[in-house]
Amino acid sequence: MGTHDCAIHDGRTVKFQVNRDVFSEAVSFAVKLLPQRTTLPILSGILIQANADGLVLSSFDYEVSSQTEIQADVEEPGAVLVSGRLLAEIAGRLPNAPVRVTTEDARISVSCGSSNFTLLSMPVEEYPSIPEISGETGVVPAEEFATAVAQVAVAASRDDVTPVITGVQLEVRENHLGLVATDRYRVAVCEIDWDGGAVAGDETLTALVPARTLQEVGKTFGHSGTISISITSRDDRELIAFSADRKTVTSLLIKGNFPPVRRLFPETVDNYAVMSTADLIEATRRVALVLEREAALRYTFTAEGLTLEAIGSEQAQASESIDAILTGDDTVVSLKPQFLLDGLGAVHSEFVRISFTKTENPNKPGPVLITSQSSRDQAGSDTYRYLLQPNLLLR
Repeated sequence: MGTHDCAIHDGRTVKFQVNRDVFSEAVSFAVKLLPQRTTLPILSGILIQANADGLVLSSFDYEVSSQTEIQADVEEPGAVLVSGRLLAEIAGRLPNAPVRVTTEDARISVSCGSSNFTLLSMPVEEYPSIPEISGETGVVPAEEFATAVAQVAVAASRDDVTPVITGVQLEVRENHLGLVATDRYRVAVCEIDWDGGAVAGDETLTALVPARTLQEVGKTFGHSGTISISITSRDDRELIAFSADRKTVTSLLIKGNFPPVRRLFPETVDNYAVMSTADLIEATRRVALVLEREAALRYTFTAEGLTLEAIGSEQAQASESIDAILTGDDTVVSLKPQFLLDGLGAVHSEFVRISFTKTENPNKPGPVLITSQSSRDQAGSDTYRYLLQPNLLLR
């Protein structure tokens, strides 16, 4: 979606009328990814370009951009720049009537029914030009993409000290798109279909996208049928663009090498337990109530089932047992409840398989692998895998 070239000339007005719901939704989309605080006040603005075809609404803060096209009845074309969050709040509360916007000098008038607002405009000529995107690298099913992002992004780090792990790595191989995230304590991986210029044999195309941006893209475009993805390099800046429904989001990619975490996943595991996902979630939430912050729960898997114990605090203890089918040896692991719940919430199957990996030290358990299980004895598809590092056992 290109940028339309139109500027406000001195003394010239912009006039248009637009459906309230369409306008409100477009403004809200355009400002959603803007940071709460910007270093330059002008970057908190939303650019509205009115032309014969309707309106183009854009926002850009050098890291991310959002752009959407909507229909409007334009009397006088031109461009106007106004505070994005304020306009979004106003548009969301306007009465149910057509919205009329006119500009005069440095003022913008927004009227709807008997409501009238006057806002100060910002200098359009000082606003940076929105990134142009050419071509498309591939297409993904929107719903699958949104689901995969939600499953994987939860494992991305929230600590800006190491920017490379605050992103989700997208990996295109032949006709598959892999999503990978880690915060050093867990790794989440998901695979979905990718339809595009096939990447040659063993070649991999990668893009490291900030997790927060990707989560917004997943939520915004989740019901769009398909999402077109374009990865481009311009002037030493690598960009990714997501487009659907006359909307586009672009993001700068995170620079740096993503850690090679896929190799941590075992090829096969002989020692595992299967149980009801809902039972394990409920029991974990209950027993964790007595834990102090950051403490781990102890999970003991035997032929009789699974026992959960919270034994960290003098004030309170708790334990609970649930049914589980164990294959292989009895195993004890200590896991942080929230990290386990994040993985269980992303499995999306009635049963879950928890596999126990080995380390060279027989007394130190390896990471546990969480995958879906379609029935008590039938493994699910391994499109989603979640590897969680256990805490050292509390002695």
